Amino acid sequence: MGGKVKIKVKDVVKKYNIPLTRVIKELKELGLDVSTGSSEIDSDLIDLVDDHFLEINKKGKAVEKEAELTNEVHIKTPIVVKTLSEVLGKKPNEIISSLLTMNVLASVNQTIEPEIAKKLCRKFSISLIVDRREKDGHLVKHDDNKPSPEDALDQEKDKPGDLVDRPPVVTFLGHVDHGKTSLQDAIRKTNVAAGEAGGITQHIGASVVNVRGKTITFIDTPGHEAFTAMRARGAKATDIAILVVAADDGFMPQTIEALNHAKAAKVPVIVAMNKMDLPSADPDKIVRQMQQYELSSEEWGGEVGTVRVSAVKGTGIDKLLDRILLEAEMLQLKANPKRRARGVVLEAQLEQGHGPTASILVQTGTLKIGDCVLCGKYFGKVKTMVNVLGEKVSSASPSTPVKLVGLSGVPEAGATFVVCSEKEARKIADEREIQIRMTGLESVNPSAAEGANLEELMKRLQQDQKKMLHLIVKADVQGSVEAIAESLKKFPSDKIQIDILHSGIGAITENDVLLASASEAIVVGFHVRVNTGVNTLAKKNNVEIRLYSIIYELIEDLMDALAGKLAPEQREKDVGTAKILKIFEISKGPKVCGCLVEKGAVRVGAKARVYRNSELIFNGSVHSLRRFQDDVREVKQGLECGIRLDNFLDFQENDIIQIYEVEFKKATL
Repeated sequence: MGGKVKIKVKDVVKKYNIPLTRVIKELKELGLDVSTGSSEIDSDLIDLVDDHFLEINKKGKAVEKEAELTNEVHIKTPIVVKTLSEVLGKKPNEIISSLLTMNVLASVNQTIEPEIAKKLCRKFSISLIVDRREKDGHLVKHDDNKPSPEDALDQEKDKPGDLVDRPPVVTFLGHVDHGKTSLQDAIRKTNVAAGEAGGITQHIGASVVNVRGKTITFIDTPGHEAFTAMRARGAKATDIAILVVAADDGFMPQTIEALNHAKAAKVPVIVAMNKMDLPSADPDKIVRQMQQYELSSEEWGGEVGTVRVSAVKGTGIDKLLDRILLEAEMLQLKANPKRRARGVVLEAQLEQGHGPTASILVQTGTLKIGDCVLCGKYFGKVKTMVNVLGEKVSSASPSTPVKLVGLSGVPEAGATFVVCSEKEARKIADEREIQIRMTGLESVNPSAAEGANLEELMKRLQQDQKKMLHLIVKADVQGSVEAIAESLKKFPSDKIQIDILHSGIGAITENDVLLASASEAIVVGFHVRVNTGVNTLAKKNNVEIRLYSIIYELIEDLMDALAGKLAPEQREKDVGTAKILKIFEISKGPKVCGCLVEKGAVRVGAKARVYRNSELIFNGSVHSLRRFQDDVREVKQGLECGIRLDNFLDFQENDIIQIYEVEFKKATL
C-alpha cells in the first residue's frame, strides 16, 4: 500500500493561491521546518496543512473586483494634495495615508502627478477628470478621462504565461565607512572602492552579478538620501535592502536612519555584519541591537536574515548571495518582458559630447534602441544604451540597469519613464513643461511659497483638527538627543502634539532636509553644524533649520514660538447693562434710544447685545453716546443717556442692552 507522497511548499502556494512568504510563515507556525518553495512536507502532515489553508481561505479569501467608478469630479493642474482632498470631500490626512499605501510620500501642500491622483481616486470609486492647460493658457477638459501613458501601462493586465522571473534589485544602505561599497566591490570582484575619495561613494553606480545561473542587480547609492528621494516621487526601485553594519561599531546614527527609510518603503531587510575579520567584532551585540529597532533576527527565531561577512577577506559573500536569492524566491519577483518598457531614473547628467544621459533601471517590459521614451517633462528616442560593463546593447529587460542617450533634457533621480508613441510623448511633455512653467512647481516637491517653516506650519496647524508638528532633532551626542527627545515628547499641551520624526547625532545633512521637506518638518540642531550645501537645499525647499547651544533655550524657544502662533484665547468681560426707556426720532439721522444705565457703564466701541423678553435680537457694538447735547465716550451707572448702535434701529421700550468687551489672552501650551 502506497501512502501519500511528499509535497513541496510551492505546491501549497499553487493549490491555495496564497503568496509563498505567507505560506512559509503559516507552516512555520504549525511547527514545520520549511524555508523555501522547494522545502518538502511529510505525507502524514498533508491533511493538517490542507485543513489549515482551507480554513484560511474560508476566513480571508476575497475576490478582487475592479470598483465601479460611481462619481466623476474635475480638477485643474497642478494637483495639490490639499485641493484634491477638498474636491473629493476627504480629510487631507486620509489622502496622505492613501498615497503612502501607493509608496508616494507627499505632504498636504505638495503637488502630485495626474496619473497618481487618478489612481488614488479609483480607490474611492471616483473618476478624476484632469483639466489641463494648453499653450494659450486656456483650460481644456478631458471628457474622455484618457489615462496618461504611465497610468495606461499600470492598467494593462499581464497574461500569466507572459510573466517570467526577474532578477532582484538590491540596494546597500548603512552608516558611513561601514563597508557598503567595499562589500559590493567584493561581490563584483573589482576594485572600484579603492578609488573613491575618503572611502565614500561619490556617484550612483549599478552592477549585475551572476550567481549559479541566477542574476542579481545591485544599486550602489551615496546613501539613503537617494533612496528617500525616489520614494518621495512614488518610485520603488529596490526589492531588497542590505543593511550593512560594521561588526565592531554596531548600529550607528546613519544605520538607524537607513533602517527607518527601508521600513517606510516596506522593503525587506537583510543585515550584513561586515568587518568580521576584526578582533573587536561583536556580532551578538548587533543581534541584540536589532531587537531594539524591531528587527527580529533569524538567529533568535525571527524573520530577518543576518549574514556575517568580511569585505576585506571575502568571507561570507557566498552566504550573503544565497540569502538574497532566498529572499527573492520568497518575494516571487516577476515581470512581463513582452510589454512596453517602464522604469525609474537612478541618476542623470549632462555629458559633454553626449548631451543629456540617464542611468535607468528597467522595471517591466523590454527597452529597445529606437523606442520613444517619456520621462516627466522630457522625451526622446533611445539612440544608445550602455550596460554596466560599458558595452553597447540593443535592448534591456526587466531589472536591467543601463545608461541611455536620447532624452530632450536631464530628468530628476527617481523620475519614472515609459515607452509610448512619439506623438503622444511630445504632447504630454509639452503639457508638463507648461504646467511647471506656469506654477513654478515640480511634481511631488514642496512649494516654494508653502514649505516647512514654522510660521507657515503653524498657520496650517490652526486649521487642522489634529494639531501635530513634525520635528527632526540632531545633536552632538546621544545623551543630548535623548534629553531633547524626552523633553519634547512630554510637551505639556493637548493643543499641539509634537512628533519626532527622526532623531540622531551629527551634523545636519541633506538627508535631514529631504525628510523634512517630504514630511513638513522643522529641523532642530543642538551643538551641531550644518553640512556644506544643506542651507541652500533647505532654502530651495523652504525648510526651516533652527540651531541651539543650550537645551532649555531650545525648549523655551519652541514653546514660545508655538504658543505665539496658536489662536489667542478669548474671554468675555461684562461692562454694564442699560434699559431702554424711550425712543427718539431724530430728523437728521437714525433713531436714538433713551436709556438708564442700571449697572456698570456704557462705552463707545464696546460690544452690545440687545435682549427683548430675554430673547437675543441683536449682537453688535455701541456707535455713539450722548449726554444732553454732548457726545461722550462713557456713561456710568445711575445716569441717563442716548445710545446709538451700529446697524440696528428696531428698538422697543424696555429692551435690555448688555454691554461687554472681549479680552484676548495669549494662548498657553
